[in-house]
Amino acid sequence: MAILYPVVSMTGFARTEGQLGGCSWTIEVKSVNGRNLDIRFRLPSGFDGLEAVARTEIGRRFKRGSLNLALTIARAATGGQVRINRPLLDQLLALARDYAGESAPPPRFEALLGVRGVIEVVEENEAATLEGLEAPLTADLKLALDRLATARAEEGARLAEVLSRQLEDIAALVQAASACAATQPAVLRERLRTQLASLTEAVPVLPEERLAQEVALLVARGDVREELDRLRAHIAAARDLMKAGDAVGRRLDFLCQEFNREANTLCSKSTDTELTRIGLALKATIEQLREQVQNIE
Repeated sequence: MAILYPVVSMTGFARTEGQLGGCSWTIEVKSVNGRNLDIRFRLPSGFDGLEAVARTEIGRRFKRGSLNLALTIARAATGGQVRINRPLLDQLLALARDYAGESAPPPRFEALLGVRGVIEVVEENEAATLEGLEAPLTADLKLALDRLATARAEEGARLAEVLSRQLEDIAALVQAASACAATQPAVLRERLRTQLASLTEAVPVLPEERLAQEVALLVARGDVREELDRLRAHIAAARDLMKAGDAVGRRLDFLCQEFNREANTLCSKSTDTELTRIGLALKATIEQLREQVQNIE
């Protein structure tokens, strides 16, 4: 059974709806991956005051991610008042008088009222509308953000299962590399003995100082136990970070770089086909781990 860790994803979506009097609204907020906490708003005119409230509430709930918050307001058709655009109507009447007496009959008054712009529907004052809606909108905004936090946590739980399995795969590969014949002390000693014999029989004979340098280099290149120990330490560190219950995405990403560095060194040192195969499998699994870590807050 996979261990569930308190990991939070940066991906999620939430929506709330409400209405009051002649107004109805929809709040949608979605979140995707981001290096920092990046917030974008799409608010109707007159409702910009909600942005400050939203930034505060978002900052309380989230550490990272690219968030988009949209508010849509719809008003009932009875919410406006009808008025006549007198300047435009007077202009049309003046034109009608100027052309009176020509062959065309004068336009009828009701026809002039049908001209676009003569009759206007004046919406209610936006600021007055916001004043009445501020409390319910703020409540729905907080609800939408709470739902987004829940969605990100649920996605994080699914990601934690994936990350846990990938760390188990890495641990199994490290164990396989440790058990590989090429990493065993007896095999290392025999390989070093052969290489030393080749150096001592070289013509011309290598100076003692140069010989010591070559021996040190052979030992460093042939022994991968240090890399395997560091990989085990990285696995333990990754598991501890996942249990921390905080925004650990950046630290996990850095740890993946360290994982990859050790796997690269393992492959470069390897002179054994089986160990090289394990090293390549390690690199592939570490890359899969890194791709998933990009989704973590």
